[in-house]
Amino acid sequence: MRKICVFIGSRANYSSLKSVIHSVHQNPNLLLQLVVGASAVLDRYGKVIDLIQRDGFSVDYSFYNMVEGENPTTMAKSTGLGIIELSMIFDNLKPDFVVIVGDRFEMMSVTLAAAYMNIRIAHTMGGEVSGTIDESIRHAITKFAHVHFPSNSDAADRIIKMGEDEEFVFNVGCPRIDLVKETLENNDSDYWNSQFENVKGVGNKPDFNKDFLLVSQHPVTTEFGSGRKQIEETLKALQQLKIPSLILWPNIDAGSDDISKGIRTFREKYNPEWMFAVRNLPTELYIHLMSKTRCLIGNSSSGIREGAFIGTPVVNIGTRQSGRNSGNNIINVDYSTDSVKSGILKQLSNGRYEQNQIYGAGDAGNQISKILEYIDPPVQKKITY
Repeated sequence: MRKICVFIGSRANYSSLKSVIHSVHQNPNLLLQLVVGASAVLDRYGKVIDLIQRDGFSVDYSFYNMVEGENPTTMAKSTGLGIIELSMIFDNLKPDFVVIVGDRFEMMSVTLAAAYMNIRIAHTMGGEVSGTIDESIRHAITKFAHVHFPSNSDAADRIIKMGEDEEFVFNVGCPRIDLVKETLENNDSDYWNSQFENVKGVGNKPDFNKDFLLVSQHPVTTEFGSGRKQIEETLKALQQLKIPSLILWPNIDAGSDDISKGIRTFREKYNPEWMFAVRNLPTELYIHLMSKTRCLIGNSSSGIREGAFIGTPVVNIGTRQSGRNSGNNIINVDYSTDSVKSGILKQLSNGRYEQNQIYGAGDAGNQISKILEYIDPPVQKKITY
């Protein structure tokens, strides 16, 4: 029986790999090994490990590697600590494959530890283009990975152009779309209303059955030092509109603390009645809120991936998603208050968009599980040209 180790380091990781975890767990020919670290074990980022266990998955190993500070230096140090921890964990688990997602710095720890230990790497969501340091990390992981599961044909073509063997590149779609499809099929209003009641946060909770906005804005690591100013511009635009808004705290990337301070200071100064801030949301609840919101504002890839499939109107701010394939549900704006406000008003006027399956039809996890049953790439990689 093949041992498939999946690493989760953040709430975004979990939403990106949950369907893969489920499919591997259900596959009688595969043994799931689950490792959790980075921000996924920290209270201040919602302790995603609790969500994972509530979903019925057993965690084989968890570890702490995040150095406090949320700046470029601590991000590099956290990556190094992750390598140390994961080399010990992989030595004990001895997986046949390690499955990782995308482009975040914690994934670099997993990649380097696995590569040096001759463990084959299966990489999802590679080959895409975006802003921030994630762009470089994503392509670096591609060159270490043995099997590739890109989310669209454009990304698959780019991976092959990078010299990867076409035999091991599978355009399966984005696993996050699997959860979107499943969640949207659950139209039980009583169930969702009960989930809304359980949402804990700071400020005035919106009535999620009426008009509200979603805000998810993260730091851009290559623009370190600008995060506070950037979120303040977004909040000023929202202050002028005064539409009830649910604001998610940022991820753990360098500059996170600047955005968090910007949100806290703005709330203390203006005491806005429209603001409700939360640390974390269950993935399915976030998806359902995306399907109900009048508009998603910020720079999260969820607006581009899930948003296209759902038809969510999205105002994408700044450079974090620059170059990523997107549907017509996206309006791109700069960081200024006027630009953000103008984008929101345009999306409110437009309303819901038609579904776009640019990132797949919702069966990626099952496909990945079946491919991992038989695929047998050599450990020693070679460029194909």
